[in-house]
Amino acid sequence: MSSTPLNVGIVGTGIFARDDHLPAYQKNSEHFNVVAVFNRTRSKALDFAKLANVPEDKVYSTLDDIMSDPHVDYIDALLPVQYNVQTLQKAIEYNKPMIMEKPIAATMEQAREFVELTDKTDLPIAIAENWLNLSIVYEAKKHIQRIGKIVGFTHTFTGPNSKTGKYKATSWRQHAENLGGSLSDGGVHQIAILTDLLGDFESVSAFTTKVDTNDQMPDAFFASIKLKSGAVGNYTYGTRFGATKKSISMKIYGQEGSVLLQLNNRDAPVIRVNIGDCKENAKEEEVYTINQDDTYGIAGEMLNFYEAVTKKNKNIIRANPRTAFHHLACIDAMLKSSDDNGNNVKVETI
Repeated sequence: MSSTPLNVGIVGTGIFARDDHLPAYQKNSEHFNVVAVFNRTRSKALDFAKLANVPEDKVYSTLDDIMSDPHVDYIDALLPVQYNVQTLQKAIEYNKPMIMEKPIAATMEQAREFVELTDKTDLPIAIAENWLNLSIVYEAKKHIQRIGKIVGFTHTFTGPNSKTGKYKATSWRQHAENLGGSLSDGGVHQIAILTDLLGDFESVSAFTTKVDTNDQMPDAFFASIKLKSGAVGNYTYGTRFGATKKSISMKIYGQEGSVLLQLNNRDAPVIRVNIGDCKENAKEEEVYTINQDDTYGIAGEMLNFYEAVTKKNKNIIRANPRTAFHHLACIDAMLKSSDDNGNNVKVETI
């Protein structure tokens, strides 16, 4: 991989841009150089520019201005997702590769339009689903191959409500326009891991519930899933419960053993592997502690995008638009199933 840095233009300078993307770029300065900034609120853009050492003449007042800057190699757009399609249209107009915040869009109609637009261009376009680049995901794949045919799984991400959380306080989350609100904003991460490890969903039967009375939408999923592979499993997601310890785990059952991913410890997640086709033939449990980078997969997704841009090859992007479409389609199917009293719903395809 070339060591020539790419010049990055940041569109949207909110919490995640400031606290996560910018530090990841600065830690990988041999590959990235933040050179331009745009935010609809200029004062926020100027504050971000100071942190990024971007000169004031590179703090732009319009999306067209930053897109047309010939020194910007690609755009990193961190906007409310209802703006993703129109921002993509601008990127294509100005021939700028772009990585955008998840989920892919606010509605399935927008998501379909997004994919159709990217299918017509050779520009690298990625959706920033950083969980796809977690070290534990790569390591788990090695062990899943050892347990034979996958027959089932359980996947859980549950946690307590936080009334003072920095992300929850953002206005666009308090008045969410995206499909499912918090269920897609955070839930696509879990769908991303599950499908990357085990394959795409075929259909779902699900119920939602509403825990936090301040939320406009349901905020927890309880679902049964059938994968295209034929494997079946349960998926539980919700981060608005009353006092409880956070639980993030995925257990995968095969005919020759099982693999358990435990992600409660963000910095040192654990994989537990049990090999054997029955109790009598079971070997001693193997335990692997994974060293997870402190960007939590963000550096990995950026380096993946760096490679796609420098090689001008959109096909090597892990979180590509079609992949991200499926993740949102899974959320949409669960919401539709819940609205239909838990009846089975096939996941929309493109």
